[in-house]
Amino acid sequence: MFHLAPPHFSHWGWVAVIGGAFAIGLNKGGLTGLGILPVLIFAIVLNAKESTGFILPLLVVGDVCAIGVYHRVVIWKVFWKLLPPTVVGVVIGSYLMNRIPEAKFGPLIGWIIMALIGVQFLRSALGEKVDHIFESHTFGHGMGVLAGITTMLANSAGPVANLYFLSVGLPKWNLIGTSVWFFFVINLCKIPFSVHLGLTNATSLTLALMLAPLIVVGAFCGHRLAKIMPQKIFERFLLICTALGALKLIL
Repeated sequence: MFHLAPPHFSHWGWVAVIGGAFAIGLNKGGLTGLGILPVLIFAIVLNAKESTGFILPLLVVGDVCAIGVYHRVVIWKVFWKLLPPTVVGVVIGSYLMNRIPEAKFGPLIGWIIMALIGVQFLRSALGEKVDHIFESHTFGHGMGVLAGITTMLANSAGPVANLYFLSVGLPKWNLIGTSVWFFFVINLCKIPFSVHLGLTNATSLTLALMLAPLIVVGAFCGHRLAKIMPQKIFERFLLICTALGALKLIL
């Protein structure tokens, strides 16, 4: 049984985690491209592996805020296509967690994401000629497994999932709604593995309770900003944020 305990950070560490919590809210509220930002912030304040356990309860708080807003715009066909292979990926990622050197987590995931961005640009250039590849079950299953592995290792499945949602042509609101429900279920699935690995604990749960109001405020702001952002700008925003996040992971 957990006994809640306050986390210990330096002054600047607290500034960083407060900013990270607000960024989680922005991301869950509709600015889905910002998902990599809080991951990077927590990985800097803590070490990469430990940060996955700290950020997971915060992500769940953000998920709960968002599903009330976006429950009517989910494309369930896409959701159910991606979910089962992602759960498989979570199990694989849990197995790999203690078998891949921590220093290699970021670069490995970063290079994978950069490759996927290249695939997305290739699709845009070739258009309908390659649509059948991106609509295939093989591509969907592969992206699902990859999303599960990356979310378990570094909470970095956002870029993978967003690239998949873009590749199948989801409009902005459907992309956000499907992403919200997808990560809500996946993050819940990750909790037992994270607890078993000792990454989610009393301290991380206490942090989630302390920062929950900031996540709520961030979600409200993210929703308002997403409402005024046109579809094309939204797609470019996702790709730019994804590329910057990948570069940061690599470097």
